[in-house]
Order: sequence, then C-alpha cells, then structure tokens
Amino acid sequence: MSEQLDAGLIDEQIAESGRLGEPTDAREVGRARRRKEDARLVTGRTTWTDNIQLPGMLHVAFLRSPMAHARITRVDASAARAQPGVVAVYTGADFAGEQGSLPCAWPVTEDIVIPDHPPMAVSEVRYAGEAVACVVATDRYKAADALEAIEVDYEPLDAVIDMTEALAEGSPKVHEAGNRAFTWKFAGGDIDAAFRDAPVVIDRTYVQQRLIPTAMEPRAVVATTDGDDFTLYSSTQIPHVLRVMLALTTGIPEHKLRVVAPDVGGGFGSKLQVTAEEVLGLLITRRLGRPVKWTESRSEGNLTVHHGRDQLQRISLAADRDGRIRGVRVDLLADMGAYLMLVTPGIPILGAFMYSGIYKVDAYDFTCTGVFTTKMPTDAYRGAGRPEATFAIERAVDELADELGLDPVEVRRRNWITHEEFPYETVCGLTYDSGNYEAATEKALALFGYDKLRAEQADRRERRDPVQLGIGVSTYTEMCGLAPSRVLGSLSYGAGGWEHATVRMLPTGKVEVVTGTSPHGQGHETAWSQIVADALGVPFGDIAVLHGDTAVSHKGMDTYGSRSLVVGGVAVLAACEKVKDKARRLAAHMLEASPDDIEFAGGSFTVRGTAEGRTIQELALATFAAHDLPDGVEPGLDADATFDPDNFSFPHGTHLCAIEVDTETGKPTIRSYVAVDDVGSVVNPLIVEGQVHGGIAQGIAQALFEEAVHDAEGNLLTTTMADYLIPSAADLPGFTTGRTETPATSNPLGVKGVGEAGTIASTPAVVNAIVDALRPYGVRDVRMPCTPERIWRVISEAGPAAPVPGRATVPASGPAPAPVSGQTPAPMSAPASEGGAR
Repeated sequence: MSEQLDAGLIDEQIAESGRLGEPTDAREVGRARRRKEDARLVTGRTTWTDNIQLPGMLHVAFLRSPMAHARITRVDASAARAQPGVVAVYTGADFAGEQGSLPCAWPVTEDIVIPDHPPMAVSEVRYAGEAVACVVATDRYKAADALEAIEVDYEPLDAVIDMTEALAEGSPKVHEAGNRAFTWKFAGGDIDAAFRDAPVVIDRTYVQQRLIPTAMEPRAVVATTDGDDFTLYSSTQIPHVLRVMLALTTGIPEHKLRVVAPDVGGGFGSKLQVTAEEVLGLLITRRLGRPVKWTESRSEGNLTVHHGRDQLQRISLAADRDGRIRGVRVDLLADMGAYLMLVTPGIPILGAFMYSGIYKVDAYDFTCTGVFTTKMPTDAYRGAGRPEATFAIERAVDELADELGLDPVEVRRRNWITHEEFPYETVCGLTYDSGNYEAATEKALALFGYDKLRAEQADRRERRDPVQLGIGVSTYTEMCGLAPSRVLGSLSYGAGGWEHATVRMLPTGKVEVVTGTSPHGQGHETAWSQIVADALGVPFGDIAVLHGDTAVSHKGMDTYGSRSLVVGGVAVLAACEKVKDKARRLAAHMLEASPDDIEFAGGSFTVRGTAEGRTIQELALATFAAHDLPDGVEPGLDADATFDPDNFSFPHGTHLCAIEVDTETGKPTIRSYVAVDDVGSVVNPLIVEGQVHGGIAQGIAQALFEEAVHDAEGNLLTTTMADYLIPSAADLPGFTTGRTETPATSNPLGVKGVGEAGTIASTPAVVNAIVDALRPYGVRDVRMPCTPERIWRVISEAGPAAPVPGRATVPASGPAPAPVSGQTPAPMSAPASEGGAR
C-alpha cells in the first residue's frame, strides 16, 4: 500500500535525496519526477497548431447556421467574394461532390441508422452552428468580416430538443428515417427472478446534463499540399486514426497524407474526432494549392466541439431487506445529437458494463436507445460512459441505504466484491483481475474522519442548524485501457485496441522512443523515459520520446480511454525487452560466452559469476561500427513491439465528500474532499496526482456548475464562458488524496489507468453529499448542476415549514417496483421538478 502523496511526502523525498526526483533506490519507476516536457509547455516555447506559420498561408472562417433545423433555400456569396483580401468563398454545394460524409466508426447494432453527415451543409441544417459556407482570405480578420456579406435564406423546420418527445408518435423528424438511431440490449442472469417478490425495489430517474468540453487549447487546423502530397496539422488526440479516416473520406491516398499533432493543449475526448474543419481544410488546400489555417473562437467551440453526457437514466435495484442487491435494471435514453460522429453510439455502450459497479449482482438488464435531436452531436468526454454509469449506481445505492435506514458505507460493504474473490467475473461478463475495495475504503474513511463528521451531522440536525452537513460516498471501478481488440470487435467497434512502440539505441548510447500514443498533457515523455531507463539501465536524461507525427510514428492507435500507459507504455517495455534480447546475443559474442550465461543488470551485460561485461551503450556503438557482429545479426539495436492486452484494466477507489448546504440560500460549500484511488503500480506519483486532481475538478464541475442549455428552438444559450460556468481554482476545495496498490495482472508493469478515475468518482460523491444534507427535508434528488437556485427550490418544494430534522417526510415504502421483463415500462421522462422527493 503506497503512502499518501502530498506536499509533505515530496518534501521528505527532497530531504532524503537532496533534490526532487532522486529517491534513495536506483529505480526510475515510482519516482516523483517533474515532467520533462513542462519546461516548454508551461512557458509556451513550443509548437501548437495555431502558431504554425507557412509561406503563402491563407485563413479560413466558417459561416454557421443560426437555426437548429431548417432547409437551405438560397446561398449568395457574390458580395463576400468581392471583399478585400478574400481569395475564395465556398458553400456546401461547391463541395457536395467530394466532401463525403464524416465517419462513424462504431455501428453498435446491425440496424443502426447512420445518416449522411456532410462536413458542410448542402440542403438542410440540423443543429445551430453547422457550417453552411466558408471564406478563405489573406488573414483571419478579413475572412471573419467577409462572412457578414454572405446571404443565406432558410426555411425553418421544427426543432427536436427533448429525447422523450423525439420518440413520441408524430414528433418532427431530424432525419427521414426517424429519430431512433438504435436500441441496444444487454442482459446477464435472470432479471425476472431478481425482481420477482423482491422485498425492496428502488426505482429512480436521473438526468445526465449535456456538457461542453473546454480544453485549454481551442481546436485548430493547418492544411498544406506539395503536389499530390498533403500534410494536416491538427490539435487532435488521434493523428493515426485521423489519417486513416481522412484518407477514406477525402480520397487522398493514405501514403500521400501526413497528419501531425503538435503539442496539444488538452482534449478530454473532445479531440477524439474527425471534424468537418479537418476535412474541409484538406479540400480547400487541394483546390487552391496553398496552405490554409482555421482556429476556432471560444464561442464557436461551444457550438461545434462535440458535447458530452446528455442521458436520461432510469435505474432500478431489487434488494433484500438486509441490503443485498439482487438485480439491476437500466433503461437509458442517450442523446446522439443531429448526427453520429466517430464513436457517438458507443459511448453509452461503454457504460453498459459498469452499472453493476463494484457489486456482486445476480442479474442485470440494460437497454439503451440512441435518439437523434437537433443539437450538436455528443461523443466521448472524459470517462466516456463510465461516469454516467457510476453516477446512477452510486446514487441508487445511497437511495437503498436510506430506504433501509443503513449507513451508505455499510450497504456497500454488504455488496462489494471482497479482495479474496479476485479475479471476479461480473454479471456483465467482465473479469475484474485485481482490487481491494476494503483497503481503499478504510483508508478513505480514516483520512476523512468519517465517524466524527457523522456525529457533527447528527448534532446539526438536532439543533436545526440552517447550514446542514451532508456526507457523500462514491465507491467506483472502471474499465479502461481501451482494448483488447477482440472485445472491441465483438462490440462492432471499427478499430483495434493495440498499441505500437519503437525503441532505438543510438550509436552514442542515447535512446529514442517512438510511441503510437499521442499525448495532450498526460506526461508521456516523462513516464515513458522512466520505463525505458529502468528497462535498459540508461540515464533518464539520455532518452527522447517522439510522438504525434505519422511520418515519425508510423503506427499507433493514439490516446483516449486511459489507455496510454496500460497499452502504449507496455508496448514501450516490450520493445525494450527485444532490444535487450538482441544486445544479449551481441554481448555473448563479444565476451565469448553462451547467451544463456549472460546476465543483465543496471545497464550492463556480464558473464554469470564474473565481473567481465559490456554496457548497453558500448554494445550500441559496436553495432553501429558493425566490425564484429555475430552471424545473422543486423547492425543496430532497434526494436518494434505491438501490445494488445487480453483484458481491460480496472482501477478503483473510494471518494468521500463533506458539503455544507445553507438551507436559507441553497448555497453548497465543499468542506472537505478525500480521494483514495488504486491505479495499480505507479510509474510517476506526481503525474498520478495531477490526473486525480484534474479529474476530480471536472467531476465537481458537472455536479455543481456546468450545463449546456438550449431554448425551445434549439438555440444554444451557453455559447460563452460568461454563460457556461467552468470553475476556477478559487471555486474548488483542496483535495486530500491517498492510494492503495493492487497491481494489474493484465500487463507486466502492473499498471491501471488513472486519467478518468477522478471524473468518474467525484460527481456522485458530491451529489450524494448534497442529497444527504437535505434528506431531513424529504429530498431524494437534486438535478445537476446542483446550483444554489436549484437547491433552494428543492427545499422550498418540501413544504411551507421545514420538517423535524432527521425525520424523513417520504413514505418509507419507496416507489412502486419497476416492471419485469416483458411488460411495458412507464414512459421515461426527466423528473418533473428540479429534484424534490420522488
């Protein structure tokens, strides 16, 4: 079990070793090194897409539809073409024959509806912000100014905003095929038996509001051509995937297309995409033969970066009176938006395997319906389906605890998989390879001071304190390290989950690592260097990591789904092992010994039982000279490796949140937050800490602050940061963090993913805390984001006078049981109120 990483531990390391990042042992893995890439990233002395300047470069601005749904009856660009500095103006009709359709790589069912998705609208727009024309000019300001001269006539059509209404008979259609994109079902065990005569049934509906990803760096594209060769620079997470998809979409041969992801300022899934602007950038540069650049504004980004979440969840638990969960039924509506983008349909499907959480459940039934609306499409956002699932099950387990009059932690203890039971096959068919939920929870409770806070809560309720204390619990696991390829294939995913790496020993003993992962802030250059330093016994500073350019890293599946370390990092390690195998043969030849007698340690190969040996750097120079190589050994100590794991990885943890809620104003204030995560073996504790902090911040943001809001006509009302509230550091509490460590068995490093863990765990912890504070008022839910106004309204709906604190006003019997399979469920819709008792 690892110690809590905080400022005190870092100071202790510095005191012991003299400087940060030099612990007392010789290993690099596990060392709290500051990231080597930060010197250029933090100061801005680097290359990102928008600061690329090419000779003769032009600038592109897009005219976007002000209407959510309309036919385009006329586009007149003649006046715009006459504006100063304008080189060209294009409409959808100009590209209709060559722009193709933006790809969807995850057709989750055989009968899924995948409408054509033109990068630029030709005859109809289906969400506000869809591109209808573009101006190419000598600078970005002239391009933007000329947009005002383009005249577009629209014939308005009915907007489709509400998912439930979209599926109703007679609803306006987003596409001719209708508003149902697909229905995907999944089941395990006998769900009818689980619910039949169940003593307790909890039936709740939760709203996962629509979120707008907001990376530090806006999206940007630079496209250029040299004859029939094309280069696209893009602020993307997926240069390799993008290259394949752009070749298929535009008809440019893949070997004639280079995609470069320079240093990328954040993504969180929002840059896991093939965008209209990337396709159109290539088409424009192909037409003009000149480089072109586009960079989005923040308001443009809010409209046109794919959105996240937007689900309506009905979850039912069948349980015994002792709290044991028999079965879980989930009925999910997922808003696809107007089109299916790269992995849009698969996002709720990823969550389908996580609604059983960390619990031993006899039966499970899941149905997801994907729904078209006239809104920006949804797609991957940090956690991608797993935060939504964890929220629903963790909220429902709290409701079960309240129904039974049990402590929320105790209900979890009665249901979770114990550490002796790993590996454990869940009702969803996943095999959790390792974990210790007991240890993580006990450590979190101790750091949190759980019993003391419960005593304070009881006292405040007894005193009828206007500021009530709520305690939120969230115990989670997730499936991450998006792989293995066979499993993804079984889910109809259009690509594999493997990852590739190359390790090259240079003649002077330095090392180049080429990785197929493409970082956007995760610290790959540092972590990969630590892995290689240990594997090859070379100094950390002698290692360079190359990435993000398909001309340099020719093969890879890129970065998303917390897969970089558990798939890409392991590929790097595998390549190192191949380098050592080749070096061992050379060392045996030079030392006149059998390869079986050669040992490797600390960067040197020695003959067993002797001090005679050669360093790996010496062997690198010898292979460069190639004067005396063994027969059949080629010059150079280079190796490639591709790793495709047999299983996902399953990090887990316990997050606890204490919130004070002012019942007179509705204001929630996070008083303390504790996160204890188990991410397997740790390569760099500082990187883990940063990922956890950032993830928690995004989860809290969903719980308390962020929401994309549309009006009845489909207009996005939260187009600027003045309207869409993203918390700053001043709006967030300090976090107390800790770790437990159960190594993964699915990879030789023993690592699990960490990039999404904080986001998955934190949202239900915060909302559970708010509801816990308000239970004496009969409150069972507060719809996210839990703003002061919403909380105040929920309290007000409890009645003209506050009830006696500590005594519920809701009938103890709870809601009616959910229907069993084969019966028609009640129509699912969002809660009628902002979150009163249900």
